[in-house]
Amino acid sequence: MVKIETYLGSIQVSNMYFANLISHAVSECYGVSGLTSSTPVQGLRTRFSRKDMRDKGVRVRHRDGRLTIDLHIAVTYGVNIAAIVKSIVNKVAYTVETACGLHVDKVNVFVAEMIPQ
Repeated sequence: MVKIETYLGSIQVSNMYFANLISHAVSECYGVSGLTSSTPVQGLRTRFSRKDMRDKGVRVRHRDGRLTIDLHIAVTYGVNIAAIVKSIVNKVAYTVETACGLHVDKVNVFVAEMIPQ
């Protein structure tokens, strides 16, 4: 839960909202095959529920009004990984800053898998 304090009061934004927003932005980037589980809990939850969770592969941390986002992705085999990662970092930072008004300090992208075409 991210809490934003303003002179008018406080706003709380859930981590699930950030996960949905970020996973949608990442899925629009070229060369991304999908998100992979970032923690054992996410992996077990996905395996037992037998459906894809929207927060799969996304972790958001908040400190002093700044966000750090960790993404675990699968990319398509044969594409330029550096270009994909740069595109993801720019797209995610822009999307979150536009939608929420919070400054994104870091976007860490971990390539976990390469999927053949």
